[in-house]
This record gives sequence, structure tokens and C-alpha cells, in this order.
Amino acid sequence: MVNDGIRAREVRLIGANGDQLGVKSRDEALKLAEDADLDLILVAPKAKPPVAKILDYGKYRFEQQKKDRESRKKQKVVNIKEVRLSPVIDTNDFNTKLKNARKFLAKGDKVRVSIRFKGRAITHKEIGREVLERMAKETADVATVVQRPKMDGRSMFLMLDPKDNDKK
Repeated sequence: MVNDGIRAREVRLIGANGDQLGVKSRDEALKLAEDADLDLILVAPKAKPPVAKILDYGKYRFEQQKKDRESRKKQKVVNIKEVRLSPVIDTNDFNTKLKNARKFLAKGDKVRVSIRFKGRAITHKEIGREVLERMAKETADVATVVQRPKMDGRSMFLMLDPKDNDKK
């Protein structure tokens, strides 16, 4: 909120150089800001009474945008990649899926290893669990298990997180 957009009757006023000017009426605060040829900006609208500051609105917006850009630079986007297996997967197929999972983990992505049970295969959940445990064991040097094998409908899942994420 800026200048005439401020609806509060009284505001706790902070001057242009950062000194506390005390609780003032909105009109008095607007007059002080106008005399200084600056804007009255509401910085803490939820406070009792709301806190307003006298400063240049254009400069204030520029500083806010600069802070936002800096915080976005420091963010890391975590992608979740999925590797699908079968309960009756062959050794070479397993090794190919393992290689893909290792590649995703090396890039810093989380990996969701899933097994879809088809038909009567769901009666032998322990076979699927063994395949997932084997995947967890094979990737133990580069990943940590975030979520143990868990059933969800006709599928069983395992979540792996790259090890370098744990050192933060």
C-alpha cells in the first residue's frame, strides 16, 4: 500500500533515514512524506498500529525485485524421475534401469522406482519387494532411501534421494 491507498487511521511512522517518528495520524504521515518529496509505504500492515515508512517507492520496488531475483538464484529445483520395473525383470533389463537411475541421481534428481503388478502377480508382492530392495542395495553408494517399498493400489514404490543432498 502506498500513499492514499493506506486505510489505517494511525500508523507507526519510520522516517526516511530510519529513525522512529512515533504513532501519527495517516494525514499527518502523508503530509510529512509529501514535505520530504517521498512516498508513504506500508511495510507491516498486520501490526497494531500498522507500520509505515517514508521513502522513494520506485527505489523500494527496485530493491524488492533485486531481493526476489537473488532468492530465486539460490533455489534448487528438485525433479522427480521415475524408473518403472517389473516383478519378473531380467538381469540385463534391470541393469539398464539401474544405469538410468544412477544417471538421474548423478544429476541431483530424486528417483521414484515403481513396480506395477499385472494380473495375478499381485499375489506375490514379496517378489516385487525383493526387486526394489535390490535396486536400493545397488544404488546405496550414490543414494539414500527416503521411502521404503510401499504398496499403493496395484503398484509398489521406493523413493531414492541423491547422497549429496544429505550433506546440506
